[in-house]
Amino acid sequence: MNRMSTRRLYDKVMTIVGTLMIFFYFGLASVLLFTDAVNAEKTLKVIFAVPLLLYGCYRIVLSYQKIRENFFEEEEE
Repeated sequence: MNRMSTRRLYDKVMTIVGTLMIFFYFGLASVLLFTDAVNAEKTLKVIFAVPLLLYGCYRIVLSYQKIRENFFEEEEE
């Protein structure tokens, strides 16, 4: 594999990892908001969960752009 295709493969793998992390952010926020698994006051849970949800939404936009760039655009040579 040449250097360019190695970089392209790395970008694709990191795009997939970044997309999977979105589920982690939303999952952690859901656990904080909707379960009693974390023993803390409701206010504190909301203070931590809302930024996780916002960051998850931000990552959705970035992942969408990266997926289009890495999987659906023609490769330049």
